[in-house]
Amino acid sequence: MRTALVTGGTTGIGAAISTAIKATGARVAATHSGNEARAAAFSTATGIPTFRWDVSDHAACATGIADVEAALGPIDILVNNAGITCDASLLKMNPEAWKRVLAVDLDSCFNMAQVVVGGMKARRWGRIVNIASINGQTGQFGQTNYAAAKAGMLGFTKALALEVARDGVTVNAVAPGYTDTEMVAAVAPEIMKTIVARIPVGRLAQPNEIARCVAFLVAEEAGFITGSTLSVNGGQAMI
Repeated sequence: MRTALVTGGTTGIGAAISTAIKATGARVAATHSGNEARAAAFSTATGIPTFRWDVSDHAACATGIADVEAALGPIDILVNNAGITCDASLLKMNPEAWKRVLAVDLDSCFNMAQVVVGGMKARRWGRIVNIASINGQTGQFGQTNYAAAKAGMLGFTKALALEVARDGVTVNAVAPGYTDTEMVAAVAPEIMKTIVARIPVGRLAQPNEIARCVAFLVAEEAGFITGSTLSVNGGQAMI
């Protein structure tokens, strides 16, 4: 039985990913950043244990991963899903907003993968999936920090894939389009209307549609797919 770890895995797309991977028969752990009540409710509803740490902190990741492995066993599957936004045009963006989004969304990929990839290589099997974004592929007004972080994830995915391909470890990315989550629900209705109008299928994605793609990439049968980005955006950007 494989063991999976999903960062930001208790809400939104992350929660859907956690439950989808559990449905394949894997053991799953999910991280969260601080909402203990929500994490507890998620764990009660799904049976998935949750762990709290700051994925932008390298030392915290090492400690947290050790706790997960002590509870569930060596991590075979890592999904780097945790992410935040802090939107503003570049001229109005403060340095803290830039640094925090890059730290949580991009630095976390390094922090998490560096800790687990050695064990994956030693066991000659592993799956890493990084959850990027359509906005890392196309850009988005007011999101220079977020777009830079998500674009960086795509480069990170390709480079790490080259490093570990001969060791039975695959590294891929999924780039969702606009998805029906709390983060997207915070967008002003008039802006959201214009966004949906640009999506050829005429609607937002559902979290389970993104999760199904992740479950496919982490499967035993997906060992010949690596360094790839799976765009799941309803045709909004045909990349």
